[in-house]
Amino acid sequence: MATLLHIKSSIFGNGGKSSQLADNFIEQWLEKHPQGQVIVRDLVAEDVPHLDAAVMTALSTPADERTAEQQAIVARSDLFITELKAADEIVMGVPMYNFGVPTQMKAYFDLIARAGVTFKYTEQGPVGLIASKPVYLLATRGGLYRDQGHDFQIPFVQQFLNFIGLSESEVIYAEGLSMGDLAESSLAKANQQIAAIH
Repeated sequence: MATLLHIKSSIFGNGGKSSQLADNFIEQWLEKHPQGQVIVRDLVAEDVPHLDAAVMTALSTPADERTAEQQAIVARSDLFITELKAADEIVMGVPMYNFGVPTQMKAYFDLIARAGVTFKYTEQGPVGLIASKPVYLLATRGGLYRDQGHDFQIPFVQQFLNFIGLSESEVIYAEGLSMGDLAESSLAKANQQIAAIH
């Protein structure tokens, strides 16, 4: 049975444009995989802990020395990593807030970046430990950044994904969403690109 992991990070929940594009993506994916399973990981609703000393310490403490609180942090990290490994495809909503990814997504990345678990260092450099698979990034922005030399968001996301082994990412852009009539055409183009995938 095929599995699709939807990583959701819009602070506006189902009303966010990245969430709406993801809904369309999932609908078309299920038409192709009627017996498929969709796992939704809502990073905003879940209240993922941001990286601090407690989180960093928990992730680096040997299993037999962890407190109950540390084990709970590691268990959540393990769950996120298990989902990434088990999925056949991943669709990730990536809205832009103040030139970057949502803080919840950065917190998620911080929980799954674990040496010896999702990556390792070698003499030839870092090697990702998660088997690659298709990852679709739904990049929604209020302005125009892709072709203006001001997109620091998607390169960061792709750098991180490559670092842990997920090197097959495709970006679907919906830009100018706060620029009047441009929003409608931009969303239509993004949905056309989604349809072409399936």
